[in-house]
Amino acid sequence: MNKTIIQTPTPGLKKSEEFYTGLGFKKLSEEPVLFTDGKFILEINPSRTARAGIKIFSADWSETVEKLREMTAINETETEIVVSDPNGVCIYLVEAVLEHDTGEESFGATGNFAGISIEAVDVERTVSFWEALGFKKGMGDMSQGWAVYSNGSDVDVSIMKTGMCPHLFFNPGLTFFNSGKNLDNIARLREANIPITEEITFFNKEGIVDNVIINDPGGLGFFVFND
Repeated sequence: MNKTIIQTPTPGLKKSEEFYTGLGFKKLSEEPVLFTDGKFILEINPSRTARAGIKIFSADWSETVEKLREMTAINETETEIVVSDPNGVCIYLVEAVLEHDTGEESFGATGNFAGISIEAVDVERTVSFWEALGFKKGMGDMSQGWAVYSNGSDVDVSIMKTGMCPHLFFNPGLTFFNSGKNLDNIARLREANIPITEEITFFNKEGIVDNVIINDPGGLGFFVFND
Protein backbone atom coordinates (compact mmCIF):
# COMPACT_ATOMS: atom_id res chain seq x y z
CA MET A 1 0.00 0.00 0.00
CA ASN A 2 1.30 3.44 -0.95
CA LYS A 3 1.30 5.96 1.91
CA THR A 4 -0.58 9.14 0.97
CA ILE A 5 -0.40 12.50 2.77
CA ILE A 6 -1.55 16.06 2.13
CA GLN A 7 0.89 18.80 1.16
CA THR A 8 0.19 22.48 1.83
CA PRO A 9 2.34 25.51 0.97
CA THR A 10 2.86 28.38 3.37
CA PRO A 11 3.61 32.11 3.28
CA GLY A 12 5.31 31.71 6.67
CA LEU A 13 6.11 28.51 8.54
CA LYS A 14 5.36 29.91 11.99
CA LYS A 15 1.95 31.19 10.85
CA SER A 16 0.98 27.80 9.42
CA GLU A 17 2.22 25.90 12.46
CA GLU A 18 0.13 28.16 14.72
CA PHE A 19 -2.91 27.54 12.50
CA TYR A 20 -2.65 23.75 12.78
CA THR A 21 -1.86 23.89 16.48
CA GLY A 22 -5.01 26.00 16.86
CA LEU A 23 -6.98 23.28 15.09
CA GLY A 24 -5.76 20.80 17.69
CA PHE A 25 -3.55 18.88 15.27
CA LYS A 26 -0.43 17.16 16.65
CA LYS A 27 3.04 17.91 15.32
CA LEU A 28 4.89 14.76 14.28
CA SER A 29 8.24 16.04 13.07
CA GLU A 30 10.35 19.15 12.40
CA GLU A 31 11.97 18.09 9.13
CA PRO A 32 9.82 17.71 7.17
CA VAL A 33 7.16 19.64 9.12
CA LEU A 34 4.39 17.08 9.61
CA PHE A 35 1.10 17.40 11.49
CA THR A 36 -1.74 14.92 12.03
CA ASP A 37 -5.38 15.06 13.06
CA GLY A 38 -5.18 11.36 13.98
CA LYS A 39 -6.49 9.99 10.66
CA PHE A 40 -4.26 11.68 8.11
CA ILE A 41 -0.87 13.38 7.88
CA LEU A 42 -0.21 16.82 6.45
CA GLU A 43 3.13 18.31 5.44
CA ILE A 44 3.67 22.07 5.61
CA ASN A 45 6.18 22.67 2.83
CA PRO A 46 7.94 26.07 3.05
CA SER A 47 9.50 25.74 -0.42
CA ARG A 48 8.47 28.68 -2.61
CA THR A 49 7.61 26.24 -5.40
CA ALA A 50 5.41 24.00 -3.20
CA ARG A 51 1.72 23.76 -4.13
CA ALA A 52 -1.34 22.31 -2.44
CA GLY A 53 -1.92 18.69 -3.34
CA ILE A 54 -1.13 15.17 -2.25
CA LYS A 55 2.17 13.38 -1.80
CA ILE A 56 2.33 9.62 -2.30
CA PHE A 57 5.22 7.43 -1.14
CA SER A 58 6.18 4.18 -2.87
CA ALA A 59 9.31 2.09 -3.47
CA ASP A 60 8.98 2.26 -7.27
CA TRP A 61 6.93 4.58 -9.50
CA SER A 62 8.31 3.51 -12.90
CA GLU A 63 5.28 1.51 -14.08
CA THR A 64 2.80 4.14 -12.91
CA VAL A 65 4.77 6.97 -14.51
CA GLU A 66 4.66 5.23 -17.90
CA LYS A 67 0.85 5.10 -17.69
CA LEU A 68 0.64 8.74 -16.64
CA ARG A 69 3.04 9.83 -19.38
CA GLU A 70 0.28 9.05 -21.90
CA MET A 71 -2.05 11.50 -20.12
CA THR A 72 0.03 14.37 -18.83
CA ALA A 73 3.47 15.94 -18.67
CA ILE A 74 5.90 14.44 -16.16
CA ASN A 75 8.21 16.70 -14.17
CA GLU A 76 11.03 14.77 -12.50
CA THR A 77 13.25 16.38 -9.86
CA GLU A 78 16.01 14.93 -7.68
CA THR A 79 13.55 14.13 -4.89
CA GLU A 80 10.15 13.53 -6.51
CA ILE A 81 8.03 13.19 -9.64
CA VAL A 82 5.41 15.91 -10.07
CA VAL A 83 2.25 15.43 -12.12
CA SER A 84 -1.07 17.24 -12.35
CA ASP A 85 -4.56 15.84 -12.77
CA PRO A 86 -6.85 17.36 -15.46
CA ASN A 87 -8.10 19.94 -12.93
CA GLY A 88 -4.67 21.24 -11.94
CA VAL A 89 -4.37 19.26 -8.70
CA CYS A 90 -0.70 18.57 -7.99
CA ILE A 91 0.46 15.08 -7.10
CA TYR A 92 3.98 14.48 -5.79
CA LEU A 93 5.29 10.93 -6.21
CA VAL A 94 8.17 10.08 -3.88
CA GLU A 95 10.27 6.91 -3.95
CA ALA A 96 10.70 6.53 -0.20
CA VAL A 97 9.01 5.12 2.89
CA LEU A 98 7.11 7.35 5.33
CA GLU A 99 7.55 5.99 8.84
CA HIS A 100 4.71 7.77 10.64
CA ASP A 101 1.44 5.95 11.31
CA THR A 102 -2.16 7.13 11.62
CA GLY A 103 -5.22 5.88 13.48
CA GLU A 104 -8.95 5.42 13.01
CA GLU A 105 -10.22 8.65 14.58
CA SER A 106 -9.71 12.37 14.04
CA PHE A 107 -9.14 14.52 17.13
CA GLY A 108 -8.83 17.97 15.52
CA ALA A 109 -11.44 20.75 15.66
CA THR A 110 -12.37 20.03 12.05
CA GLY A 111 -13.81 16.65 13.00
CA ASN A 112 -13.90 13.42 11.00
CA PHE A 113 -11.54 13.46 8.02
CA ALA A 114 -13.07 12.00 4.85
CA GLY A 115 -10.38 12.59 2.22
CA ILE A 116 -10.10 15.29 -0.42
CA SER A 117 -12.69 16.59 -2.86
CA ILE A 118 -11.97 17.59 -6.45
CA GLU A 119 -14.34 19.47 -8.74
CA ALA A 120 -13.97 18.19 -12.30
CA VAL A 121 -15.07 19.68 -15.62
CA ASP A 122 -13.93 16.67 -17.65
CA VAL A 123 -15.04 13.80 -15.42
CA GLU A 124 -14.01 11.01 -17.79
CA ARG A 125 -10.41 12.25 -18.09
CA THR A 126 -10.25 12.88 -14.34
CA VAL A 127 -11.40 9.36 -13.47
CA SER A 128 -8.96 7.82 -15.98
CA PHE A 129 -6.09 9.80 -14.46
CA TRP A 130 -6.76 8.75 -10.88
CA GLU A 131 -7.30 5.12 -11.92
CA ALA A 132 -3.90 5.18 -13.68
CA LEU A 133 -2.46 6.50 -10.41
CA GLY A 134 -3.77 3.38 -8.63
CA PHE A 135 -7.07 4.62 -7.19
CA LYS A 136 -10.17 2.40 -7.45
CA LYS A 137 -13.82 3.39 -7.22
CA GLY A 138 -15.64 2.90 -3.93
CA MET A 139 -18.83 4.69 -2.91
CA GLY A 140 -21.00 6.66 -5.31
CA ASP A 141 -21.25 6.72 -9.07
CA MET A 142 -20.39 9.44 -11.56
CA SER A 143 -23.89 9.09 -13.05
CA GLN A 144 -25.05 10.62 -9.74
CA GLY A 145 -22.47 13.40 -10.02
CA TRP A 146 -19.87 12.07 -7.60
CA ALA A 147 -17.81 9.04 -6.65
CA VAL A 148 -15.06 8.20 -4.18
CA TYR A 149 -11.76 6.69 -5.31
CA SER A 150 -9.22 5.06 -2.98
CA ASN A 151 -5.70 3.65 -3.10
CA GLY A 152 -6.18 1.96 0.28
CA SER A 153 -4.22 4.62 2.16
CA ASP A 154 -5.33 7.50 4.41
CA VAL A 155 -6.53 9.90 1.71
CA ASP A 156 -9.54 9.01 -0.46
CA VAL A 157 -10.42 11.21 -3.44
CA SER A 158 -14.02 12.33 -4.05
CA ILE A 159 -14.56 13.48 -7.63
CA MET A 160 -17.47 15.90 -8.07
CA LYS A 161 -19.02 17.12 -11.32
CA THR A 162 -18.73 20.89 -11.73
CA GLY A 163 -21.93 22.58 -10.54
CA MET A 164 -22.75 20.04 -7.83
CA CYS A 165 -21.68 22.23 -4.89
CA PRO A 166 -23.54 25.51 -4.08
CA HIS A 167 -20.63 27.12 -2.25
CA LEU A 168 -17.00 28.12 -2.72
CA PHE A 169 -14.76 25.34 -3.91
CA PHE A 170 -11.02 24.86 -3.57
CA ASN A 171 -9.25 22.24 -5.70
CA PRO A 172 -8.31 20.15 -3.84
CA GLY A 173 -10.30 20.67 -0.64
CA LEU A 174 -9.96 18.63 2.53
CA THR A 175 -13.32 17.16 3.48
CA PHE A 176 -14.63 16.53 7.00
CA PHE A 177 -18.03 14.90 7.60
CA ASN A 178 -19.39 15.16 11.14
CA SER A 179 -22.64 13.16 11.11
CA GLY A 180 -25.03 15.87 12.34
CA LYS A 181 -22.67 17.07 15.10
CA ASN A 182 -20.96 19.85 13.16
CA LEU A 183 -22.25 22.69 15.35
CA ASP A 184 -19.84 21.47 18.02
CA ASN A 185 -16.96 21.55 15.55
CA ILE A 186 -17.90 25.02 14.35
CA ALA A 187 -17.96 26.18 17.97
CA ARG A 188 -14.46 24.76 18.45
CA LEU A 189 -13.22 26.63 15.38
CA ARG A 190 -14.70 29.91 16.63
CA GLU A 191 -13.26 29.37 20.10
CA ALA A 192 -9.82 28.85 18.56
CA ASN A 193 -10.26 32.08 16.53
CA ILE A 194 -9.92 30.23 13.22
CA PRO A 195 -11.12 32.59 10.44
CA ILE A 196 -14.15 31.21 8.58
CA THR A 197 -14.06 31.76 4.82
CA GLU A 198 -17.73 30.89 4.18
CA GLU A 199 -20.69 30.18 6.44
CA ILE A 200 -23.16 27.89 4.67
CA THR A 201 -26.91 27.73 5.40
CA PHE A 202 -27.98 26.26 2.03
CA PHE A 203 -28.55 22.75 3.39
CA ASN A 204 -30.40 23.82 6.56
CA LYS A 205 -34.16 24.54 6.37
CA GLU A 206 -33.95 26.84 9.41
CA GLY A 207 -31.12 28.92 7.99
CA ILE A 208 -28.60 27.73 10.60
CA VAL A 209 -24.91 27.81 9.76
CA ASP A 210 -24.18 24.10 9.99
CA ASN A 211 -21.44 23.89 7.35
CA VAL A 212 -18.35 26.07 7.06
CA ILE A 213 -15.31 26.44 4.85
CA ILE A 214 -11.93 27.54 6.20
CA ASN A 215 -8.53 28.05 4.60
CA ASP A 216 -5.07 27.57 6.03
CA PRO A 217 -2.44 30.32 5.54
CA GLY A 218 -1.27 28.70 2.28
CA GLY A 219 -4.80 28.74 0.84
CA LEU A 220 -5.65 25.06 1.26
CA GLY A 221 -9.42 24.71 1.70
CA PHE A 222 -11.26 22.74 4.39
CA PHE A 223 -14.89 21.70 3.93
CA VAL A 224 -16.12 21.20 7.51
CA PHE A 225 -19.57 19.76 6.89
CA ASN A 226 -22.51 18.38 8.86
CA ASP A 227 -23.10 15.27 6.68
